[in-house]
Amino acid sequence: METITESQLKNFVIACQRIAGNGLVCCSSGNLSWRVDNKHMLVSSTRTWLGRITIDQVAICRIDDGVALNEVVPTSEIHFHTGILKKRSDVNIVLHFQTPFATALACRKKDKPINYAVISEISFYIGKIAEVPYLPPGSMELADAVTNAATNCDLVMMRNHGQVVVGKTFDEVIQNARFFELACSIIVRMGNNVKPI
Repeated sequence: METITESQLKNFVIACQRIAGNGLVCCSSGNLSWRVDNKHMLVSSTRTWLGRITIDQVAICRIDDGVALNEVVPTSEIHFHTGILKKRSDVNIVLHFQTPFATALACRKKDKPINYAVISEISFYIGKIAEVPYLPPGSMELADAVTNAATNCDLVMMRNHGQVVVGKTFDEVIQNARFFELACSIIVRMGNNVKPI
């Protein structure tokens, strides 16, 4: 294994804390991974609160199979993290987040597709938004569905669960998650009065 530095571990912890500080997760609801080289990733451990994560709660895993190389148990969603990183060489960061308005829309009765492009940032930064049906958290079925959905888009809505956003940098995924939550808040607050671009 190429050496994972203390600086990389600290940067990952800081990114997790920034995600929580931006209101993108609640308690232990989200998880984060970072491709640190061609074969390895850092990922938050299972049941970890990103807002108070420590270096001791960061799993060092193989991208190929998600196996932890230290004694930290990775998130139960490890399989969609590894799946996306294997399929998307342009992606370094995978964030599973659960913000209030976006998750409200993920739980909404599905009568017609939602057009999230109510602000220009959706089209400019995020683009197409995929959706997967509700599947049990941590299951291979969910991992496969999210991985396949993220093959051609950078944001996936998991019905009755939450969201996954991918990108090259921590700043990119934080920005896109926040822009998506802003768009969702407008849609929820405006109801039938909302007008997509």
